Amino acid sequence: MKLGVILPNWIGDAAMATPALRALAAHFGTSASIVGIMRPYVAEVLAGTPWLDEQLYYDPKSKDPSQSSWSLIRRLRERKLDSLVILPNSLRTGAIGWLSGANERIGYARNGRGMLLTHGLKPHRTGRKYTVISAVDYYLDLVRAMGCQQVTRTLELGTTDEDEQSADRVWQALNLPTAGKVVALCPAGAYGAAKHWPVEHFAELGRRIATAEDCHVLVMCGPAERETARQITKLAADRRVVSLDEQPLSIGLSKACVRRTRLVVTTDSGPRHLAAGFDIPAVALFGSTDAGWSLNYNPREIRLREDLPCAPCAKRVCPLGHHRCMQELGVDRVMGAARQLLSPNSSARVA
Repeated sequence: MKLGVILPNWIGDAAMATPALRALAAHFGTSASIVGIMRPYVAEVLAGTPWLDEQLYYDPKSKDPSQSSWSLIRRLRERKLDSLVILPNSLRTGAIGWLSGANERIGYARNGRGMLLTHGLKPHRTGRKYTVISAVDYYLDLVRAMGCQQVTRTLELGTTDEDEQSADRVWQALNLPTAGKVVALCPAGAYGAAKHWPVEHFAELGRRIATAEDCHVLVMCGPAERETARQITKLAADRRVVSLDEQPLSIGLSKACVRRTRLVVTTDSGPRHLAAGFDIPAVALFGSTDAGWSLNYNPREIRLREDLPCAPCAKRVCPLGHHRCMQELGVDRVMGAARQLLSPNSSARVA
């Protein structure tokens, strides 16, 4: 049997798809060859996991014709898929599925693509709005439609030897200790500025963690956050607070760094789900987004948000201009959650 899976595009969503991939591999076993269809960078998220027999890459925004949707469709037709599970909701992926020639096409009947699917699941609604449901469960419902019964919600990620060697070089370059003495701060937020916690807050938190908990603090970043990471370390003004801003960056490096940390303090962004994938405690800071959509079932995650009438608004930029949801989420409160998870006796199990 040839089984294809079109994976989501966001790093965090790809991590939250790992329970569905694990369930498919467990259900079909060696009787199926599973083909993962994804953006090239999603391959880095999944590197080190065992469930995919083949990976096909595409990127409609790329100038490389081999990454086009039509190139992908040709490659899918060559593989003569028996079934195709479409995790994203876009009309584009529905059309790719229909044109792929797969005999069975399973996805959510949204965005006008119901007729392109052989098995279109109707998403749950509360009135006219979609019911808030974790992406983990959203994807698992699709594989249950394939007959998968052995399902667990735990995210699972891996690293490669290359990832670990990259992290070794960072640990040496930044003089970081081993044995659980590093806390990661992750100010990322590709979704938009509404997810960002103030740089000054991160800097004060890093300085306090280094002093009160006798830990080193690693400020992580993607290519777009190098300057933010640099500002945090400058404002923290403590030699134990260092950042990746001058290091060669990759998703694999981020995974290997997260895996080595004792705690991650993060916005609602990709590193939060990397922490869940490696069973690392996390303090997650929420502003404009509803935590229900991105619940990752990390039993050692504490989620913090300010109770405001305007939140969550789901906007990329604060429509009222004050950004109170993150500005007023104070360092004392975040530090308290961090200390709770850093405690040797911590048994945090946060719903």
